[in-house]
Amino acid sequence: MAAHPPVVVHPPSPSGGRRVTIRGAIVGMAYGVADLLEFLRRAGADPDAVRLDDPALIEWRGGGPDVWT
Repeated sequence: MAAHPPVVVHPPSPSGGRRVTIRGAIVGMAYGVADLLEFLRRAGADPDAVRLDDPALIEWRGGGPDVWT
């Protein structure tokens, strides 16, 4: 059984932004990639080393890193 990625970026909300969870905990609403990278930095990741297309790290629901509204 494959492990789930620790980061989930949920579908865009009707009011804008996307909820982000890390290891099952809601860390906030991201309104763009910069917000997501800040959440990852706060969680201990090096934002410069993060690959947004890494399916082992991030599960994108409702669109990829180019979809925020």
